[in-house]
Amino acid sequence: MVCKFAPAKMKLFAPIVLLGLAVTACAPNPAIEVPGAARVATGWEAVPAILARIQAPQFPTRDFSITDYGTKGDGATDCTDAIARAIAACHAAGGGRVVIEGGVFLAGAVHLLSNVNLHIAEGATLRFLPDPAKFLPVVFTRFEGTECMNYSPLIYAFEQENIAVTGSGTLDGSGAQAWWSLRATAAGGGRAKLIDEGNRGVAAPERVFGDGGGLRPNFIQPCRCRNVLIEGVHITNSPMWEIHPLLCTNVTVRGVRISSHGPNNDGCDPECSRDVLIENCVFDTGDDCIAIKSGKNADGRRVNVPSENIIVRDCVMKDGHGGVVVGSEVSGGVRNVYAENCKMDSTNLLRVLRLKSNAQRGGAIENVFMRDVEVGHVRDAVLTIDLVYDGVRVGPYPPVVSNVFMERVTTAASPRVLDIVGTTNSVISNIHVEDCAFHGVRSEDILTHAGAIWTRNVIREQAEGP
Repeated sequence: MVCKFAPAKMKLFAPIVLLGLAVTACAPNPAIEVPGAARVATGWEAVPAILARIQAPQFPTRDFSITDYGTKGDGATDCTDAIARAIAACHAAGGGRVVIEGGVFLAGAVHLLSNVNLHIAEGATLRFLPDPAKFLPVVFTRFEGTECMNYSPLIYAFEQENIAVTGSGTLDGSGAQAWWSLRATAAGGGRAKLIDEGNRGVAAPERVFGDGGGLRPNFIQPCRCRNVLIEGVHITNSPMWEIHPLLCTNVTVRGVRISSHGPNNDGCDPECSRDVLIENCVFDTGDDCIAIKSGKNADGRRVNVPSENIIVRDCVMKDGHGGVVVGSEVSGGVRNVYAENCKMDSTNLLRVLRLKSNAQRGGAIENVFMRDVEVGHVRDAVLTIDLVYDGVRVGPYPPVVSNVFMERVTTAASPRVLDIVGTTNSVISNIHVEDCAFHGVRSEDILTHAGAIWTRNVIREQAEGP
């Protein structure tokens, strides 16, 4: 058993409770190895049962080419109506594939129906028109965790079953051309207006944004859907969040390649969804690679649906604010998250595992497991728990974080290992770091009201040089 910590200047932090005793930890050795420390079961034994429930939908071997509906892939023709007619015909026939192939196709909002697989073939591009008017009328959706009526997501489904977006072609959201400038509009009032209406209990159908509202749409959003598959496609230039399963059950995101560096360009954000598998994907994003959410503030507590049973495996994370993230909109709670066999490496990847909330958002984050993750460079910290997110230190809904396990995680270089900040009335408990090797560590850990942190067999080596 080895527990090696780099020498550093001693600095005292808030007490950490170990086995019922208050121990003041020093920065170079903030998490104390306690061989007899109690721990819960690893939780990984629950994964086979979750995977057994997650089954990708199957579709009849029946194709509907959009070119048969009076359109062409010349990069100039508006194909919105042709795609809609092909989807309607496929749905009416009992399902199959709506196929886009052989060119660059322009479209406004695409709305999927049950039993329809939208298939973008290799070499084809579905490019969304850089005109917000093409994403009206407004639809029921969420913007950053609060329900509203807003621009349609670029690909949207509402209360459908057995739907998919597949293929090895490209989805181009024209975010830079049409949407990214609206970030300033949202910051200047649209976002604040929506949060205020949510907190005051204004009915969601009366929270109308869209034209002039300043709130961008998500790229792909199945809402209140069952049996969802997103597979193979390359996604780029997104307005904001790329894949956003909202209030869904049985979701598979597989083999997707995301390269999109705009504002709030999260890769995959399951929200208030259960039984979700994210595997063999590549994330290169302008925000969190994967961010698991469950609603924001009063509106999230009103809906009160957690995200649960989320499995992430065999993914690659490049640029991003975090590799696997829970939050910050977690007012409905998140539980049972499993991440394994991933690779992360970028000087622009800020964190490996990040949990975030505050005392206005609240929520309970519990049972988060990560193992067998190989990290090259990370710019900030390996494990971050931030319960004063967005600078909010006081409020009536203190968040709770419990049962976080990090096992067999290795890093080549990171400024620090732990950055854990709670408050006097938040709860952080049962954090385990085991069988890990952190190399190239340059800075002291940050621990404030950090609760109990257990370590076993941890190697921690300071970076060479100044």
